[in-house]
Amino acid sequence: MSGRAPVIVHPPSGTGGRRVTTRGESLGLAFSDEDVIEFLGRAGLPDAEDLLNDPAWVKWRGADAHHYEAV
Repeated sequence: MSGRAPVIVHPPSGTGGRRVTTRGESLGLAFSDEDVIEFLGRAGLPDAEDLLNDPAWVKWRGADAHHYEAV
């Protein structure tokens, strides 16, 4: 790994939900932790639930982790 988290959970949009990307590729728009876990699982990351709070894997930008409501 290059020292940067490979998964980015972007700031909540004005209508709610957060875009999730990995290495610049969009995985989808998440409205809950369950959505993020689903996206990570589809991307082939095992034990995705355990990765949500691991800053080596997931970077939460622009708002608190696990917060999906519109700003």
